[in-house]
Amino acid sequence: MYKKKLVSSLLATAVLLVLATYSLASDKSLMMATTTSTDNTGLLEYLIPHFEQETGIALKWTATGTGKALKLGQNCDVDVLLVHAPPAEKTYIEKGYGKDRREVMYNDFVIVGPQSDPAGITGKSISDALAAVKSHTAFFMSRGDDSGTNKKEKLLWKAAGLPLPDKEAWYVQTGQGMLATINVAQEKKGYTMTDRGTYIKYQDSQGGNAPLKVLVEGDKILLNQYSVLTLDPANCPKAKYDLALKFSDWMASPSAQKRIGDFRLMGQELFIPNAK
Repeated sequence: MYKKKLVSSLLATAVLLVLATYSLASDKSLMMATTTSTDNTGLLEYLIPHFEQETGIALKWTATGTGKALKLGQNCDVDVLLVHAPPAEKTYIEKGYGKDRREVMYNDFVIVGPQSDPAGITGKSISDALAAVKSHTAFFMSRGDDSGTNKKEKLLWKAAGLPLPDKEAWYVQTGQGMLATINVAQEKKGYTMTDRGTYIKYQDSQGGNAPLKVLVEGDKILLNQYSVLTLDPANCPKAKYDLALKFSDWMASPSAQKRIGDFRLMGQELFIPNAK
């Protein structure tokens, strides 16, 4: 009887130790919502193992449009955000959903299309290019998903003094991520707007000989800033704010910033570190 009680006691202790270990492990973990471009390009698969090794914090992520990522944070379904829609991010903080916003890297948006360029937009300003697409009723693929890219694209139509052509047959809203939208543009021999990092990934997937080319680039308005946002504990008291801050600090650290700058495909830099 004594031996049975001893075994039972030892077994119970072992179970408690396992549960305690699991609890500690889960306490040292983060769930992040991020944009599709950081995932599609392979940046996170490259960066996160270094973060986990250096901090002991496990990080998982879900990749979606920035609009949906912000909503996940607002609903307290994640602990931290890595997104790229500065105006929406600042409004998010003003409304009490986010607490800290730290810029960590950037690239730029470009307009890509077939080399034949049926609307003749090559080398034009972004406003003139969109006007030309409209006047030629050339196919234009929009993500149409409230992502950071989609938010920027809507802003560009407005800045060009043009109404959003969302009722036009030539304006196709895919409701998909960036790589999928680029592939639809390729199929229809049309145009789309993409962040440069995802375009480079697309180039790489095509063996360097991509059917769609960069036709419009360089306007100041095409800057694409990425930032880490922590959630406001007043709105999400169960979110792991302290660990989220550690992730934000790590992304801005010299080692992480160097790794972001070193991340390349086809010899090209996908993201440029700019943490202050």
